[in-house]
Amino acid sequence: MMAKRVLTVVFILAMYLSVSGQANTFRVKGFHLDLRIQVMKMPALKAFARQLSEHGINTLVMEWEATYPYQQHAVISNRYAYTRTEVIDFVKYCNGLGIDVIPLQQSFGHVEYILRHWRYRELREDQKDYSQVNPTKEAACKVLFSELYKDLISTHTSRYIHIGGDETYLLGHSEASRQKVAKVGKGRLYGDYIKMLCEEVVRLGKIPVVWADIALKYPDALQGLPKQTVFIDWNYGWDLNRFGDHEKLMQSGFEIWGSPAIRSGPDNYFLTDWEKHFNNIRDFIPQARKLGYRGMIMTSWSTSGIYSPVFESANDITDLYAIRRVYPITGFDMLIAAYFESLRTTAPLEVEKFIARYCKDQYGFNETQALSFWNALKKTPYEVSQGAVVKPGVSLAALLDSARETARVLYSLQPSANKASFGHFLLLSDIRVYYLSCLMIEARMNDVAYTRNQAAGLLQQLNDLKPEELNKRFSLMNRDVLFPAEIETENTLRNERWNQLRTKLEANK
Repeated sequence: MMAKRVLTVVFILAMYLSVSGQANTFRVKGFHLDLRIQVMKMPALKAFARQLSEHGINTLVMEWEATYPYQQHAVISNRYAYTRTEVIDFVKYCNGLGIDVIPLQQSFGHVEYILRHWRYRELREDQKDYSQVNPTKEAACKVLFSELYKDLISTHTSRYIHIGGDETYLLGHSEASRQKVAKVGKGRLYGDYIKMLCEEVVRLGKIPVVWADIALKYPDALQGLPKQTVFIDWNYGWDLNRFGDHEKLMQSGFEIWGSPAIRSGPDNYFLTDWEKHFNNIRDFIPQARKLGYRGMIMTSWSTSGIYSPVFESANDITDLYAIRRVYPITGFDMLIAAYFESLRTTAPLEVEKFIARYCKDQYGFNETQALSFWNALKKTPYEVSQGAVVKPGVSLAALLDSARETARVLYSLQPSANKASFGHFLLLSDIRVYYLSCLMIEARMNDVAYTRNQAAGLLQQLNDLKPEELNKRFSLMNRDVLFPAEIETENTLRNERWNQLRTKLEANK
């Protein structure tokens, strides 16, 4: 009887804690910053960290990539690399705000920024795709990444090191890897290498953190990993079993954190799928609570992490261009605020109610204006591939019309406050109209009826798009966050299609 009464009390207490929001609270409340491109100035980084701390964020995962000032491996660092003093000062600043800064050191896939250098060529899984190390080169990789981890430990105070481990697209690609796969399978090829890295992190006195997608696909990769290992289940709006058997990960005994996104595919320069990201926050964060995840890390990807190489010869790559560049984080305050809101309550985010409150607080909009704003943002967020809209039944012309309507609605709304912040939505909508207009001109040029006689008229339409005005607005709105050279790169690459069309049409006149 006493045991039954105790169990009843425990059950009632658990129910009360759940309702009051004290149960199922994430111990780690984090945000991920991707500095592969769109490198932020240090004052902007600190301002962003302060914003996070003011809303209860206690963890910042920093994907420094080549902006980190490596010592023994200085060749890795790029033109935007911070000084060691800056990194140490930033970590100290964040610690003072109650934020733990976890360094993310990609150690398997997504290592183009390392393997592009000749010094590391023997570690490549492929000599024309620099995205991944060869996992059979364990000894050499152990030396390299141990040195990189020690370097990060010297500037960071976190008890964690995130070693990456996601999207190892070349798994089993080289001859040596294929031979091992034939003997033990891809799961063990991946697992043995990750085990070596995790053990090295533990040996250095830290806790390894790993993205969970490959371990989900190959559950036998979980065998033998240090029990301290933390897995991050990144989910951007799909079924839990997309990568593999999620139940096996749950039964593995490892601590698990969740990870949604405010910027991810299909987002690029010309498209943001706002509704997808809001739904991701609404659905996945409560789901992760119910599953007992101990942490939540919001990711924010500036790019896909896939690169297009520029070959100087058959064997030499001179540069790597990031595929799918996304609008800077400056334009995503609304989604960041939605994330904060979702961490404060155990209930799923009520998207339209949140947007109504956000628009009222930030811009002074009434409910009708807020709804018009939201409907405009989520209007036909479809990609275009090879001149065709990916949504069946939607023409390119109709998509352009919808983009123009979005711009018209946004310009009709007159915020009474935070006009600079609202300006990002206006610029995003104008960039989309500009992009789709370029595609319409290119579609005309690809039509079987196109002749040189039409070139002058199309050239005039192209020039009327005035990309230089968009460049100026983009530069002005992002100058406090991005470096001038980074802004110049963004403007140049965003206008590459326009420039190619212009030169062709000028030649065709």
